[in-house]
Amino acid sequence: MKNKKGTIAITLVSILLGIILSLQFKTVSATVGEGILPTQRAQQLAIELKKAKEERDAALKALNEVEDKIAQYERGEADNNIIIENLYKDLEKYRILSGYVDLEGPGIILEIQDPPVDVQYGIEYSIVDDLDLILQTISVLNAAQAEAISINDQRYTAYTEIVRAGDHIEVNGVSINSPIVIKAIGDPETLESALSIKRGVVWTFRYYDYTVNLIKDDNIRIPKYRKLIEFVYSQPVNEEVN
Repeated sequence: MKNKKGTIAITLVSILLGIILSLQFKTVSATVGEGILPTQRAQQLAIELKKAKEERDAALKALNEVEDKIAQYERGEADNNIIIENLYKDLEKYRILSGYVDLEGPGIILEIQDPPVDVQYGIEYSIVDDLDLILQTISVLNAAQAEAISINDQRYTAYTEIVRAGDHIEVNGVSINSPIVIKAIGDPETLESALSIKRGVVWTFRYYDYTVNLIKDDNIRIPKYRKLIEFVYSQPVNEEVN
């Protein structure tokens, strides 16, 4: 809106300047065409010419002022755009950190299937009985600087609950069961090494007869966290500036 006003002002000033110069040119041309100028006519023409120059100078000054204002508006708008762009980038970063954005990138996929049933002794157990191994896996991935983690397509965040509920596991309030598929975005080599070290997570799962498949992938998709968190009791601390 400000730029539009500035453009209109420039247009009006330019028209005014053109009219003044046009009238000046016509007056001089008509007088010169008559031949020798009478003294009185010459004096009158000199006065008109001086007035026209003053009006021209005033118009040019007004034009320069308008151009300066437009330049200031343009600089101000550019600065505002940079501020808005930086604020948007910060907002997007914090949305990613809080888990409210779908993400994709390289990383690993860890698939865990329950051990086979021990037919001889009739013993059957599942990942539900070893929930602590899932929690350990998440801790290892976090330590390996995973940027995003999901469990059976449930985004893991600071507010994610992983609890046993009867014969199944609940993650973010959603029931899941074997096979457990954990995905993590980050440096594939680092994540794989962290899980595959001797007596590490993968070794422990296999020690208890779980079937484990760990692969690296260049394009892993992890969905966003879908539960809305509202702060009821917490509020920011206002720090006093000395």
